[in-house]
Amino acid sequence: MLMSQNRRREDADMKVLSEKSEGIFTVTINRPERRNAVDRETADLLVEAFVEFEEDRNLLVAVLTGNGGNFCAGADLKAVARGDLQEVNRLDFDMSKPGPMGPTRMRTTKPVIAAVPGFAVAGGLELACWCDLRVAERDSVFGVFCRRYGIPLIDGGTQRLPRLIGMSRALDMILTGRPVGGEEAFAIGLANRLVETGKAREEAVELARRIAVHPQACMIGDRLSVYRGFNLSMEAALEQEFHMGMEVISQEGLQPGATKFFQGIGKHGHF
Repeated sequence: MLMSQNRRREDADMKVLSEKSEGIFTVTINRPERRNAVDRETADLLVEAFVEFEEDRNLLVAVLTGNGGNFCAGADLKAVARGDLQEVNRLDFDMSKPGPMGPTRMRTTKPVIAAVPGFAVAGGLELACWCDLRVAERDSVFGVFCRRYGIPLIDGGTQRLPRLIGMSRALDMILTGRPVGGEEAFAIGLANRLVETGKAREEAVELARRIAVHPQACMIGDRLSVYRGFNLSMEAALEQEFHMGMEVISQEGLQPGATKFFQGIGKHGHF
């Protein structure tokens, strides 16, 4: 019992928690008393976590979430208001360095899923948009809440949000700063899955498991092709897709996949 109490106390003191299970890496922002607002230390710890994710070949998919019923309320403005330079988020013009929210300038080679309970606003919205997929709860709230304080989006919000939901819908959110609930987020494509309150992490982990069972080199290559081709002309994007696909075929061949098909593996949507 004492060891369990000590472990809970240690976890409560850690701003970022991580857990590995069957190839899934779950990263949790652990500042529930601040609605998981991110200060410099938290941002640095998030970077460390995702560097670990990238370097560990046994980890296939990551889930990013927040503790205590919220995803992330953005940068910790209380730390900014205090003027403590040791706590204020990094503001580095060098794009090779971490972003204000931490890993938002990283391009991971493996998928990351955001499990979004409660608020994902301001920098928290930017953090969610950095992920490949988002699982929202019915009472989740997305929004550019920094609008009301005159604080700009500087960590990907003006660029990733329009790519996810289109310019018109993104401008609605960016200009008004209004809250967007879970159901609307799902309807406009900001959220990929919608679940009941308290179920986002569970669904995100299950989604991660479904992704992890696929042949990884092929899946990773197709994912990268989507990102690299997004701003190319159709002709250039098709050429890139073909070359990247041929790289996978040259490494793994077509026979393993064809054999699985012949054996009935994966037919009718079953894996």
